[in-house]
Amino acid sequence: MSAQFLPLATRRRTIYALGNELPVSENDLIEIIKNAVKQAPSAFNSQTSRVLILLGSQHQRFWELTREQLRKIVPEANFAGTSAKIDGFAAAAGSALFFEDQTVVKNLQQQFASYAEHFPVWSEQASGIAQYAVWLALSEKGIGANLQHYNPLIDEDVRREWHIPASWTLRAQMNFGAILAPAGEKTYMDDDQRFIIAR
Repeated sequence: MSAQFLPLATRRRTIYALGNELPVSENDLIEIIKNAVKQAPSAFNSQTSRVLILLGSQHQRFWELTREQLRKIVPEANFAGTSAKIDGFAAAAGSALFFEDQTVVKNLQQQFASYAEHFPVWSEQASGIAQYAVWLALSEKGIGANLQHYNPLIDEDVRREWHIPASWTLRAQMNFGAILAPAGEKTYMDDDQRFIIAR
């Protein structure tokens, strides 16, 4: 394990106060995300994770679509707070939308029938690892991020707007941008509730 990993993992936090500036170029940012996903492990090296990277007006468009879907289900009396939250997400520099390709999952289920029931679970694990890898890579560059889950509410809008293949299932949305305010203090549950040590 790299001596740098744990300090980086400790520094990675959920940052909600994000600005639209980036300490790297958009091209460098794209390469950071692509390389982080490529290096993220997956069962059978299945590489099921897919990512839609939204910048500028496309990022803004995504959050407007999300706002309009939320307007349909949030009571009007409560919508101002919801809309303000969306404003905060839209103020970031961009978003990375994470998908899992179900065609790959189904092909693996057919190819390795004895493991068939496990491949959907392994796909979800691969998605989580890819999300974490991107989050760490962004943190290393001083870019803040937060992870959201407005799927499946927005799935069809996203599919239509960006011509997403039918086999891609949306799993999470990561906002990223300049860190305008640090995260609050993080608390941890007692180790004896989380770990069992056997020697």
